[in-house]
Amino acid sequence: MKKTMFILLALLFLASAYVNLNDPDPLIWVLAYGATAVLFILAALGRADRRISGWYALALGGWMLTMLPGMVDWFRLGTPSITAEMQATEPHIEVVREFLGLLIAVSSLAWLTFTTSREARLG
Repeated sequence: MKKTMFILLALLFLASAYVNLNDPDPLIWVLAYGATAVLFILAALGRADRRISGWYALALGGWMLTMLPGMVDWFRLGTPSITAEMQATEPHIEVVREFLGLLIAVSSLAWLTFTTSREARLG
């Protein structure tokens, strides 16, 4: 069951990396989601390393927290839709989408970290 979940999450993050190829700043997002996918692929292959997934979750979590002011602004606006096309007049759309994407990645990586045995090591 866990291996199936690892594969599904790897596919989710590979798809997320692919979708971000047309982003205004694609490199950082493709690398963020691509690296997350690689960690889940390694886990599916029995090669998970909780140190790497834990530190990567913390790094992405720190990045996510830099977007917290944008999330607060979005809540103050009454949580308007984020499904519209991104425009300069609605900057909250990009911030909220990026925050939520990172939240999914961080949550997934935290789960991977805490479900990987302490003895599991790469190398």
